[in-house]
Amino acid sequence: MFAVLKKELKSYFYTPIGYVFIALFLAVVSFVFYNYTFIQGSLHFEYVVWDSTVVLTFLIPVITMRMFAEEKKTGTDQLLMTSPKSIISIVLGKFFAATIVALVACLLMFIYYGILSKFGKVSLVEPVVAMLGFMLLSMAYISFGMFASSITENQVIAAVISIGFFLIIQFLTSYEGIIQMFSLTQMYQKFPQGIISLKEVVGYGTFIFLFTFLTIIVLQRRKSVK
Repeated sequence: MFAVLKKELKSYFYTPIGYVFIALFLAVVSFVFYNYTFIQGSLHFEYVVWDSTVVLTFLIPVITMRMFAEEKKTGTDQLLMTSPKSIISIVLGKFFAATIVALVACLLMFIYYGILSKFGKVSLVEPVVAMLGFMLLSMAYISFGMFASSITENQVIAAVISIGFFLIIQFLTSYEGIIQMFSLTQMYQKFPQGIISLKEVVGYGTFIFLFTFLTIIVLQRRKSVK
Protein backbone atom coordinates (compact mmCIF):
# COMPACT_ATOMS: atom_id res chain seq x y z
CA MET A 1 0.00 0.00 0.00
CA PHE A 2 2.75 2.45 0.89
CA ALA A 3 4.46 1.98 -2.47
CA VAL A 4 1.21 2.85 -4.24
CA LEU A 5 0.64 5.75 -1.85
CA LYS A 6 4.09 7.16 -2.60
CA LYS A 7 3.60 6.74 -6.35
CA GLU A 8 0.22 8.48 -6.28
CA LEU A 9 1.49 11.38 -4.17
CA LYS A 10 4.25 11.92 -6.71
CA SER A 11 1.67 11.95 -9.49
CA TYR A 12 -0.24 14.66 -7.64
CA PHE A 13 2.66 16.88 -6.65
CA TYR A 14 5.10 16.26 -9.50
CA THR A 15 2.35 17.32 -11.91
CA PRO A 16 -0.03 20.33 -11.77
CA ILE A 17 -3.03 18.26 -10.61
CA GLY A 18 -2.47 18.61 -6.86
CA TYR A 19 -1.54 22.27 -7.11
CA VAL A 20 -4.51 23.10 -9.34
CA PHE A 21 -6.85 21.41 -6.85
CA ILE A 22 -5.38 23.32 -3.89
CA ALA A 23 -5.29 26.65 -5.77
CA LEU A 24 -8.91 26.41 -6.93
CA PHE A 25 -9.98 25.28 -3.49
CA LEU A 26 -8.30 28.22 -1.76
CA ALA A 27 -9.69 30.63 -4.35
CA VAL A 28 -13.24 29.59 -3.45
CA VAL A 29 -12.50 29.64 0.28
CA SER A 30 -11.02 33.14 -0.11
CA PHE A 31 -14.26 34.33 -1.71
CA VAL A 32 -16.38 32.76 1.06
CA PHE A 33 -14.04 34.19 3.70
CA TYR A 34 -14.23 37.69 2.19
CA ASN A 35 -18.03 37.50 2.06
CA TYR A 36 -18.39 36.44 5.71
CA THR A 37 -15.65 38.60 7.21
CA PHE A 38 -15.53 41.83 5.24
CA ILE A 39 -19.10 41.98 3.90
CA GLN A 40 -21.07 40.50 6.82
CA GLY A 41 -18.56 41.22 9.60
CA SER A 42 -18.75 37.67 10.97
CA LEU A 43 -15.97 36.04 13.00
CA HIS A 44 -17.47 32.55 12.83
CA PHE A 45 -14.85 30.60 10.92
CA GLU A 46 -16.91 27.41 11.13
CA TYR A 47 -19.45 28.95 8.73
CA VAL A 48 -16.66 29.70 6.27
CA VAL A 49 -15.80 26.00 6.40
CA TRP A 50 -19.46 25.02 6.05
CA ASP A 51 -20.06 27.12 2.94
CA SER A 52 -16.78 25.91 1.44
CA THR A 53 -18.04 22.32 1.35
CA VAL A 54 -19.91 23.09 -1.88
CA VAL A 55 -16.60 23.32 -3.74
CA LEU A 56 -15.91 19.64 -3.02
CA THR A 57 -18.70 18.70 -5.43
CA PHE A 58 -16.70 20.05 -8.34
CA LEU A 59 -13.09 19.75 -7.19
CA ILE A 60 -12.90 16.25 -5.72
CA PRO A 61 -13.50 14.77 -9.21
CA VAL A 62 -10.37 16.62 -10.34
CA ILE A 63 -8.20 14.35 -8.20
CA THR A 64 -10.26 11.16 -8.51
CA MET A 65 -11.23 11.00 -12.19
CA ARG A 66 -7.81 9.75 -13.29
CA MET A 67 -7.26 7.17 -10.53
CA PHE A 68 -8.19 4.11 -12.59
CA ALA A 69 -9.73 5.54 -15.76
CA GLU A 70 -6.42 6.88 -17.06
CA GLU A 71 -4.58 3.63 -16.40
CA LYS A 72 -7.33 1.61 -18.05
CA LYS A 73 -7.25 3.84 -21.14
CA THR A 74 -3.46 3.78 -21.49
CA GLY A 75 -3.23 0.07 -20.71
CA THR A 76 -1.01 0.56 -17.66
CA ASP A 77 -3.72 -1.07 -15.56
CA GLN A 78 -2.27 -4.35 -16.82
CA LEU A 79 0.70 -3.73 -14.57
CA LEU A 80 -1.63 -3.28 -11.61
CA MET A 81 -3.62 -6.38 -12.46
CA THR A 82 -0.47 -8.52 -12.67
CA SER A 83 1.28 -6.84 -9.75
CA PRO A 84 2.08 -8.94 -6.67
CA LYS A 85 0.39 -6.18 -4.65
CA SER A 86 -3.17 -6.98 -3.66
CA ILE A 87 -6.10 -5.07 -5.13
CA ILE A 88 -6.96 -3.91 -1.62
CA SER A 89 -3.53 -2.32 -1.10
CA ILE A 90 -3.73 -0.61 -4.51
CA VAL A 91 -7.18 0.83 -3.82
CA LEU A 92 -6.28 1.96 -0.31
CA GLY A 93 -3.01 3.49 -1.53
CA LYS A 94 -4.84 5.57 -4.11
CA PHE A 95 -7.59 6.49 -1.66
CA PHE A 96 -5.22 7.73 1.04
CA ALA A 97 -3.08 9.63 -1.48
CA ALA A 98 -6.12 11.61 -2.60
CA THR A 99 -7.12 12.07 1.05
CA ILE A 100 -3.71 13.57 1.84
CA VAL A 101 -4.12 16.09 -0.99
CA ALA A 102 -7.51 17.08 0.44
CA LEU A 103 -6.00 17.25 3.93
CA VAL A 104 -3.29 19.65 2.76
CA ALA A 105 -5.96 21.95 1.32
CA CYS A 106 -7.98 21.65 4.52
CA LEU A 107 -5.04 22.55 6.77
CA LEU A 108 -4.26 25.59 4.63
CA MET A 109 -7.70 26.90 5.55
CA PHE A 110 -6.37 27.62 9.04
CA ILE A 111 -4.56 30.59 7.49
CA TYR A 112 -7.97 32.27 7.41
CA TYR A 113 -8.59 31.30 11.03
CA GLY A 114 -5.33 33.04 11.93
CA ILE A 115 -6.47 36.16 10.10
CA LEU A 116 -9.81 36.12 11.92
CA SER A 117 -8.09 35.76 15.29
CA LYS A 118 -6.42 39.13 14.65
CA PHE A 119 -9.81 40.83 14.50
CA GLY A 120 -11.13 39.47 17.78
CA LYS A 121 -11.69 36.44 19.98
CA VAL A 122 -12.49 33.44 17.81
CA SER A 123 -13.69 30.08 19.08
CA LEU A 124 -11.45 27.10 18.31
CA VAL A 125 -13.74 24.15 19.13
CA GLU A 126 -16.35 24.73 16.42
CA PRO A 127 -13.78 25.35 13.63
CA VAL A 128 -11.81 22.20 14.54
CA VAL A 129 -14.96 20.05 14.65
CA ALA A 130 -16.14 21.65 11.39
CA MET A 131 -12.77 20.73 9.85
CA LEU A 132 -13.17 17.15 11.06
CA GLY A 133 -16.54 16.93 9.36
CA PHE A 134 -15.06 18.59 6.28
CA MET A 135 -12.43 15.86 6.01
CA LEU A 136 -14.99 13.08 6.52
CA LEU A 137 -17.11 14.62 3.77
CA SER A 138 -14.04 14.89 1.53
CA MET A 139 -13.15 11.24 2.12
CA ALA A 140 -16.72 10.19 1.32
CA TYR A 141 -16.58 12.12 -1.96
CA ILE A 142 -13.16 10.63 -2.74
CA SER A 143 -14.44 7.10 -2.19
CA PHE A 144 -17.25 7.61 -4.69
CA GLY A 145 -15.01 9.44 -7.16
CA MET A 146 -12.60 6.51 -6.99
CA PHE A 147 -15.46 4.09 -7.67
CA ALA A 148 -16.62 6.19 -10.65
CA SER A 149 -13.09 6.13 -12.05
CA SER A 150 -12.95 2.34 -11.74
CA ILE A 151 -16.01 1.73 -13.93
CA THR A 152 -14.91 3.74 -16.98
CA GLU A 153 -11.77 4.41 -18.99
CA ASN A 154 -12.75 8.01 -19.74
CA GLN A 155 -11.67 10.58 -17.15
CA VAL A 156 -14.29 13.10 -18.24
CA ILE A 157 -17.08 10.54 -17.87
CA ALA A 158 -15.75 9.61 -14.43
CA ALA A 159 -15.82 13.28 -13.42
CA VAL A 160 -19.34 13.79 -14.81
CA ILE A 161 -20.62 10.70 -12.98
CA SER A 162 -19.12 11.97 -9.72
CA ILE A 163 -20.42 15.53 -10.06
CA GLY A 164 -23.87 14.29 -11.10
CA PHE A 165 -24.04 11.96 -8.10
CA PHE A 166 -22.86 14.68 -5.70
CA LEU A 167 -25.51 17.08 -7.02
CA ILE A 168 -28.25 14.46 -6.74
CA ILE A 169 -27.48 13.65 -3.11
CA GLN A 170 -27.91 17.32 -2.28
CA PHE A 171 -31.66 16.70 -2.61
CA LEU A 172 -31.86 13.67 -0.32
CA THR A 173 -32.21 15.66 2.91
CA SER A 174 -35.95 14.99 3.20
CA TYR A 175 -35.72 11.20 2.88
CA GLU A 176 -35.55 8.74 5.74
CA GLY A 177 -34.07 5.27 6.11
CA ILE A 178 -31.17 3.86 4.15
CA ILE A 179 -31.46 6.57 1.47
CA GLN A 180 -30.54 9.12 4.12
CA MET A 181 -27.10 7.50 4.36
CA PHE A 182 -26.33 9.09 1.00
CA SER A 183 -27.29 12.57 2.20
CA LEU A 184 -23.70 13.52 2.95
CA THR A 185 -24.36 17.25 3.29
CA GLN A 186 -27.16 16.68 5.80
CA MET A 187 -24.83 14.56 7.92
CA TYR A 188 -22.40 17.48 7.97
CA GLN A 189 -24.82 19.96 9.56
CA LYS A 190 -23.95 19.23 13.20
CA PHE A 191 -20.19 19.60 12.80
CA PRO A 192 -20.10 23.43 12.42
CA GLN A 193 -22.06 23.57 15.68
CA GLY A 194 -19.17 21.85 17.45
CA ILE A 195 -21.10 18.58 17.77
CA ILE A 196 -19.43 15.27 16.95
CA SER A 197 -22.32 12.86 16.54
CA LEU A 198 -21.56 9.14 16.45
CA LYS A 199 -24.44 8.66 14.01
CA GLU A 200 -22.90 11.02 11.46
CA VAL A 201 -19.37 9.64 11.91
CA VAL A 202 -20.66 6.08 11.41
CA GLY A 203 -22.69 7.27 8.43
CA TYR A 204 -19.61 8.71 6.73
CA GLY A 205 -17.58 5.64 7.63
CA THR A 206 -20.22 3.34 6.16
CA PHE A 207 -20.39 5.36 2.94
CA ILE A 208 -16.59 5.34 2.59
CA PHE A 209 -16.41 1.60 3.26
CA LEU A 210 -19.23 0.87 0.80
CA PHE A 211 -17.70 2.58 -2.21
CA THR A 212 -14.17 1.52 -1.39
CA PHE A 213 -15.44 -2.05 -1.21
CA LEU A 214 -17.33 -1.66 -4.51
CA THR A 215 -14.16 -0.34 -6.15
CA ILE A 216 -12.26 -3.39 -4.94
CA ILE A 217 -15.02 -5.67 -6.29
CA VAL A 218 -14.90 -3.97 -9.72
CA LEU A 219 -11.12 -4.35 -9.95
CA GLN A 220 -11.20 -7.93 -8.69
CA ARG A 221 -13.71 -8.84 -11.38
CA ARG A 222 -11.58 -7.15 -14.02
CA LYS A 223 -8.51 -9.00 -12.80
CA SER A 224 -10.27 -12.36 -12.81
CA VAL A 225 -11.49 -11.80 -16.38
CA LYS A 226 -7.97 -10.99 -17.57
